[in-house]
Amino acid sequence: MTDEYNEAITLDRFPDPVIAYTVEDGVPRITGLNGASKSIFDRISSGMPVAALFDQFSVVNSTGSKELVTHLSRGDCVGIYLDGIGEEGPFFARIISADNNSGYLVFLGLSECLDFAEAPAVDQVSSVISHDLRNPLDVAKAHLRAARETGETEHFDAVTDAHDRMEKIIRDVLTITRDNTAVDPSDAVSVEAAVKDAWASVDTDHATLNIRETLPTTSADADRLQRLFENLFRNSVEHGLNVNNRSREREQEIATEREVVIAVGALEDGFYVADDGPGIPSEEQNQVFDPGYSTRDDGTGLGLAIVDRIVAAHGWELTLTTATNGGALFEIRF
Repeated sequence: MTDEYNEAITLDRFPDPVIAYTVEDGVPRITGLNGASKSIFDRISSGMPVAALFDQFSVVNSTGSKELVTHLSRGDCVGIYLDGIGEEGPFFARIISADNNSGYLVFLGLSECLDFAEAPAVDQVSSVISHDLRNPLDVAKAHLRAARETGETEHFDAVTDAHDRMEKIIRDVLTITRDNTAVDPSDAVSVEAAVKDAWASVDTDHATLNIRETLPTTSADADRLQRLFENLFRNSVEHGLNVNNRSREREQEIATEREVVIAVGALEDGFYVADDGPGIPSEEQNQVFDPGYSTRDDGTGLGLAIVDRIVAAHGWELTLTTATNGGALFEIRF
């Protein structure tokens, strides 16, 4: 199969707009569009600079710190909010790099979300989106590369699943940021199912999950309950080895020596998540839920802030204490 045939399969399998590009002499140029892109962006075609697409929008905000052309040329994993192109949009586009100075722009429609541009903390929302999209984006990027190299269509199912997860995350973050009461609870949501789904979606190579008791069912927004556990698990994994001031090489050495054990159990009126890591000092326990607060050099300080907002959106109560083994203990009561 030719490269052109592989590219056509890759793009046309996406239900949302996708644009392929290649960097030529420092200029990212469009090399392919799927059907959804052609129906929405009617004034662009292959060979044109990607910048010509951005020029069609009146609002262009990026989660990166450089010019968009620079991020495209380097294949940086940044997000772009775009609005103001007739009746379409707004959109959140993500750069996904490929091989040979090429990449993709994947567009997610945000027409059902509240107006991003009116949000009181645009930079914060952008950072939250960038942080939470990390795992599904990594999955999509890996399978896109495999599909490009092999042409095997089973990779597209994984890309589609990751794509759907990204859209849910974006909608959740935008809605919670604008209105903490905007949840869509269902009766008899299984806490245990949310735990297992969250565990499967987070990098837990150096962690073990221990479900200690039969977990309750409750009235909750199932997607956001899963995201609550995702962020708690990621927090325990990232901080459980107490590597704040260690080098990356030493962090990897320590990770092979032990695993972080994360326990989830039932309370009389809720559930708890505990780990056997170094814990959170009492003087910091009131700060860790503030957006941007992190003790890691590479941390965003957003994971626990999202947990706090999801809990508040449900009208639940969140308490952070120290477990008997010295680790962090999060208690959520209905």
